[in-house]
Amino acid sequence: MKIGISCYPTFGGSGVVASELGMGLAERGHEVHFITYAVPGRLNLYRPGVYYHEVSVPDYPLFEYPPYSLALASKMAEVGEREHLHIIHAHYAIPHAASALLARDMLNGKIKVITTLHGTDITLVGRDPSFLPITRHSIEKSDGVTAVSVFLRDEVCRTFTCEVDVKVIYNFIDPRDFERLNPAPVRQRFAPNGEKLLVHVSNFRPVKRITDVVEIFLQVRKTTPTKLVLVGAGPELAHAEQLARRGCADRDLVILGNTESVAEIVAACDVMLLPSETESFGLAALEAMACGVPVVATEVGGLPEVVDHGKTGFLFPVGDVSAMTAATLELLSDEKAHQKMGNAAREAANSQFPISKILDQYENLYRSVAI
Repeated sequence: MKIGISCYPTFGGSGVVASELGMGLAERGHEVHFITYAVPGRLNLYRPGVYYHEVSVPDYPLFEYPPYSLALASKMAEVGEREHLHIIHAHYAIPHAASALLARDMLNGKIKVITTLHGTDITLVGRDPSFLPITRHSIEKSDGVTAVSVFLRDEVCRTFTCEVDVKVIYNFIDPRDFERLNPAPVRQRFAPNGEKLLVHVSNFRPVKRITDVVEIFLQVRKTTPTKLVLVGAGPELAHAEQLARRGCADRDLVILGNTESVAEIVAACDVMLLPSETESFGLAALEAMACGVPVVATEVGGLPEVVDHGKTGFLFPVGDVSAMTAATLELLSDEKAHQKMGNAAREAANSQFPISKILDQYENLYRSVAI
């Protein structure tokens, strides 16, 4: 099949999933065309069958805000017609699904639209109800709709509509990406004296509760030589650095920003901290599990569908820093228990969320709507 994919080309979970999905589909012989304003961070354009089409938005004085959604729709229609696309897979309702629906109309229904909801679709409407009509329209008029967790599917039903059959297709990992990781160089670089390494990966928005991440780190550091590794970038990152400095721990804070080497970094760490206020799925948790790294997180959103409390990680109520600190110290002080949980986490990630299983589900969905 010939498939178009549109996503936010960022280091966030949706961009990662879209990129890995596209490369996986290309590996299976499909022709995949990415349509967005920049090359997604995880996308390898050297892969056979993978193509990129840049959306450019003209700087026209009449528009106070450049109409990206219209430029995107126009590019989708152009690529769809020229490349004879069968499917446009839009990641997020706004603007990608809305633009894809417009492109479908421009092509007189010659393409089908699949929309995958990642979670911000819901919170966007929560922050600004004016987006509710267009988001509902995008969901209801798509030829197929998926959500990345049961939690998110239920939220869609509560917030928008129960008329649409929203299929749950989980996010995933490619086990091959985690088979030959060598944590030694990273540990030597950041923990030369045998310090423990805590890691947090996110876009550093307020919902990630970065204050809790730093507080757990500061409490653990009181009894155990520890460093905190922060991967990603966002508005709360500077605040995290200030908190660490206030706690006289800024020298034990490692800030790496956005990087393509996330797996290598996480695999070298001892515990993943993810005390979020909400998570639609928790891709950072899944990737940590694939690295054999136990997760200490909150019991919210889709995280209980990923992390098995007491077996592959620990889950606690939002804001329960003391419980998360105690669980982290327990893992760091008991090597056998840590290894057992890490092995269980890796096994669960590889058996429950492999890319092969998810590709099968998306291929079946594509075929069902393309008939």
